Amino acid sequence: MSFWLPGQYASFAAIAPTPGFSLPTQSYCYAGKAGGDRALNRGGGLSFGLEADFCGQFFAPTWTPDTTIFGARPSISLAFFPGWNETSANVNTLATSASRTDVVTGFGDLYPTAQLFWDKGLHNWMAYLTGDIPVGSYDPNRLSNLGIGHAAIDAGGAYTYLNTKTGWEFSATAGLTYNFENPDTDYTNGIDLHVDLGMSRFLNEQLFVGLVGYAYVQLTPDKGQPPVLGSMESRTFAVGPQLGYTFNAGGVPIYTNLRGYYEFGARNRTEGGSLFLTINVPLSAMAHKQVHD
Repeated sequence: MSFWLPGQYASFAAIAPTPGFSLPTQSYCYAGKAGGDRALNRGGGLSFGLEADFCGQFFAPTWTPDTTIFGARPSISLAFFPGWNETSANVNTLATSASRTDVVTGFGDLYPTAQLFWDKGLHNWMAYLTGDIPVGSYDPNRLSNLGIGHAAIDAGGAYTYLNTKTGWEFSATAGLTYNFENPDTDYTNGIDLHVDLGMSRFLNEQLFVGLVGYAYVQLTPDKGQPPVLGSMESRTFAVGPQLGYTFNAGGVPIYTNLRGYYEFGARNRTEGGSLFLTINVPLSAMAHKQVHD
């Protein structure tokens, strides 16, 4: 389990939000499995033939002040989610060996994020700092969890090329994650590098289509796994389509984006597919519109 959710950024990653309060939401569902020929640490046991299904509704209340810092537009947010996770596997522990299926519903961890946005003509840049506050539903004796059981910190940046005349857009977001030790399992995930990509073409002022992808590669091995398992470093890659549309709700633009990913080349983690539905509601713009109406 990684702190970073591959695919969470896509097109327009480095475009600054409109000043004021906004409510980006992200509906996310994933289904994947890992073969029975490889043991994976999962909580307090070793899991073979792991299958996992997850759905979460992420909310990220965001404040973007109408000011600049180092010539950049700042933005801060705090994300959280209610979710559902079902996991099944053949589990081996010191006490038992059996097939298990666990299901959990509840809330995940908290994810504070600070961002800075710059722009110059067709080119846009973003720097971010985020992390994990481990307060979500987590039990080391369960297969299914919504929290990851440990703190993490992640830093990186994004670039977006946006040409409104030709309708073409390209975005890339990259970062590094440092994971702290899980105090319940004495296990520490290694440092990972992740890259999220998005490319789109506007068909008109409101509708665009395109492609998305991601790469997640662990740079250093985990610490705490049984020596017989050897070095534990995970990776996965994915590609897929995307579709975006900006609705006009009483003069207020509401951005929506639907994208899907098909994973390949996974190692030491599940491999499958995921769907994201992103909706960004500009709360301040809606309140301003209502006042003036």
